[in-house]
Amino acid sequence: MAGLRERQKADRERRILRAAVTQFRADGYHSVRIEDLAEMAEVSVGTVYNYYRTKGDILIAVVAMEVEEVLASGAAVVTDPPDGVCEALLALIFGYYDHSLEYLSKEMWRSAMALSIEAPGTPNGRRYTELDRRLAVQVTDLIRSLIARGEVRDDVDANALGQIIFSALNQMFIEFVKDDAMTLEALRSGIAKQIGPLARLIETETTR
Repeated sequence: MAGLRERQKADRERRILRAAVTQFRADGYHSVRIEDLAEMAEVSVGTVYNYYRTKGDILIAVVAMEVEEVLASGAAVVTDPPDGVCEALLALIFGYYDHSLEYLSKEMWRSAMALSIEAPGTPNGRRYTELDRRLAVQVTDLIRSLIARGEVRDDVDANALGQIIFSALNQMFIEFVKDDAMTLEALRSGIAKQIGPLARLIETETTR
């Protein structure tokens, strides 16, 4: 019976998040009420509050769902990177970018970022920061893989470089979500222009 209850609980939560993705994208995060999500998810309002204290909690949960999926796909790139430093870094970064609008609209991303900036010490602010930290760690792990494979110089500080690259890709992503007219192709092109010269600086002689 415990297993059945857990499955039912997980199913209710999935329905709430699916409703949030659908309605936040269609009507805008700020316009949607908890009552609207409960109706679409076919649960009571009280059930929604059993899972999430605020609408912001639901939005950050959607962000977490998105990030967990890109981390899972990024793990394959870290384990077996494409040949070439630039190619490997862009494979990971493009994986993040290409999935970014799977669940969230640009308006939803802006709202989530605002929540994390306005109240960094709250559970939502800390959770958003932790998701960013995990993405930065994965970038660092990829650099370590490239060092181990002899493509990146072994005198490179992987931790520092990983943070630099993550900061660059994250800033480009912020510019992307701020501008509704900016396309995904423009985002990809913009980061490629930054990563290419950096890759040439850190690659070994044998990879040039």
